[in-house]
Amino acid sequence: MTETLAQRAYARIRQDLLEGFIAPDTVLSERALAARSGISRTPLRSALSRLEREGVIARLENGAILVRSVSFEHLLEIVQLRQALESAAAGRAAQAGMTPELAAIRDVMAEYAEGRSTAFDEFWAEDDRFHDAVARTAGLRLLPGILTEQRATARRCTITRTHDRFADQAREHIAVIDAIARGDAAAAGAAMALHFDNVRARFLGWLGR
Repeated sequence: MTETLAQRAYARIRQDLLEGFIAPDTVLSERALAARSGISRTPLRSALSRLEREGVIARLENGAILVRSVSFEHLLEIVQLRQALESAAAGRAAQAGMTPELAAIRDVMAEYAEGRSTAFDEFWAEDDRFHDAVARTAGLRLLPGILTEQRATARRCTITRTHDRFADQAREHIAVIDAIARGDAAAAGAAMALHFDNVRARFLGWLGR
C-alpha cells in the first residue's frame, strides 16, 4: 500500500510540475506537499527521492525542496537531440509505410491547421501522439521512451507554455505525415528536420518578446 501511495504521490507532483501548477524555482516543504497530495510523509519521501534522482527537485541545506528550473540552453539542446533522432525516425517510417494511427493524427492536425483553438496541454498531448506514432511506425522501440523523458524535461521550461496558437506546428506535422504516406524517406526526414528548425526559431522568437 505504501508503494502504491508513493507512486500516486510521484505521479501527482510530477503532473503538477508539468502543467505549471508548481512553478520552477519554487521552494516547498514536505508538509506542504503532503497536504497537497493528501498522504503521509513516508510515501511522500519515497516519491521525492525518485524526483530528486531524476533531477526534477533538489534538497536544500535546511531540508526544503527546490523545484529545479530548466534553462533555455538546456531546452535548445533537447531540440537539437530530438531533431537528429526524429529526422532519422521519419525517414524509416516512410520506408515502413503509412498507418491508420498516423492517418487519424493527420485529421486532427488538419483541424488545428485550419485554426482550431485549444489549450496548451491539449495540443501538447496531440503533439505527443504524433511524435510517438512516427517513432513506432519506424519500428524504433526505445525511441518513444527517450522522447517521453526529453519532452517532460522541456515542458518544465516556462517558455514552452507561452504559446497558444498551433497552426504552424500542425502544418509541419502534416508535411511529415504526407511524406511518410508517399513513402518518400528523404522528404519525411527533411520535413521533420525543418519542423525542429521552426521549433527552435519559435522558441528564440518568444524569448525575444
